[in-house]
Amino acid sequence: MKKVVVVGGGITGLSVMHYLHQLKNEKSLQFEMTLIESNEYLGGKIHSVHKDDFIMEVGADSIVARHESVLPLVEELGLEDELVYNATGISYLYTNNELHAIPADSVFGIPTSVESLESSTLVSDEGKEEALKDLDMPNEGFTKESSIGSFLKHFLGEELVEKQVAPVLSGVYSGDLDKLTMETTLPYLVDYKNQYGSIIKGLGANKERFQKSANKKFISFKDGLSTLINGIEKELIDSTIFKGVYVTNIEQKDSMYYVSLSDHQVVEADYVILATPHDVAQKVLNHKELDTDFHKLKNSSLISIYLGFDIPDEQLPAEGTGYIVSENSDVKCNACTWTSRKWKHTSKNSKLLVRMFYKSTNPEFTQMKHMTEEELIEVAMKDIRNSLKLDGIPQVVEVTKWNDMMPNYHLQHAEAIKSLEKKMNELFPQVLLAGCSYYGVGIGPCIKNGKETAEQIVEKMK
Repeated sequence: MKKVVVVGGGITGLSVMHYLHQLKNEKSLQFEMTLIESNEYLGGKIHSVHKDDFIMEVGADSIVARHESVLPLVEELGLEDELVYNATGISYLYTNNELHAIPADSVFGIPTSVESLESSTLVSDEGKEEALKDLDMPNEGFTKESSIGSFLKHFLGEELVEKQVAPVLSGVYSGDLDKLTMETTLPYLVDYKNQYGSIIKGLGANKERFQKSANKKFISFKDGLSTLINGIEKELIDSTIFKGVYVTNIEQKDSMYYVSLSDHQVVEADYVILATPHDVAQKVLNHKELDTDFHKLKNSSLISIYLGFDIPDEQLPAEGTGYIVSENSDVKCNACTWTSRKWKHTSKNSKLLVRMFYKSTNPEFTQMKHMTEEELIEVAMKDIRNSLKLDGIPQVVEVTKWNDMMPNYHLQHAEAIKSLEKKMNELFPQVLLAGCSYYGVGIGPCIKNGKETAEQIVEKMK
């Protein structure tokens, strides 16, 4: 009987297991499945923590609902009745020590009309005038492989991009816009520029699409995102699952692979899926011909700090769900989500729950990554006092450090992946790489990648 081993119990690895399980039943196939996860729990960056009356997500706090792979998986697991949707409201930018509402008629801070541009309190009159050149300036060389930062600055001007767009986009894609391609961020902007002659006009013409997706576009579950992880784990009763052990080596002998574990067990496999961070895959494969491509893949870091207070969340600015930090501010965080306002299920008594984000792109991060938990909490409290004018002692805290764990796609990422795939096919033909290190950041893309990987394995079995 064929044996499939999946290394990594995050959402990608679990999706591989789910869809292998599904295909096994649909096609009456015979093969054994094993999942290996180094943590004591499954889920990876999806993990819900319950403390007092609060629910806190140490990694991702929600899932983009409109991604093609998300709701089908929820339905297959029978979790529709557990779904909750985000509350919508005003998003702010915190700059010059003040909260400024991001214009409602904008997409990622990019205006969809001249009126939207004029309404901004973040950009000077000179900056607005410079942005208007987008209406008439033709695209003579930018493609989807171009840097999104250079593309936007060329047509909309540096001030609008740096003060209003970059803080929003950098918050979403966790990277320097000048080093991120259009293809991996907002590829449709090039199409709009070419079709309508203007980014602003193109977004305006397609505004309805973005307005529909803006309302309730994120989902979670009544008991947190771990509900999805638990749902997949429950169906895998016929599979072997190892938790709290990690892979130390993968050795190939003839057509078989021998997966060595940290507890000295060795698991045999006909097929191996490495749904791990790229540096873990590089280490266990331990092949010099792969190192050049693996070294091209980059990660960034993030510190997440939750603070729950015995304060009603109605003390926050009306209709707001959080802020992103722009330049010239007296806070160290990159962003702050008013979690109890955005996700009602996270605070049973509507008490204030906020989440602070500190990213490795932050000039303060080098110092912060060496701080103790108590020191980090004090930094977060000072940021809250400065930005929200609130004071108090948090009754609940949750600090998580994601050191070098956040994939950061850059201009050479796609090229490195193509090269890596070719070499893997030659050197390890029955080993597949999967996950956000390679094929898309976000839970939806990971689920899709997991399904496609499962289909590849079944095809190989034929």
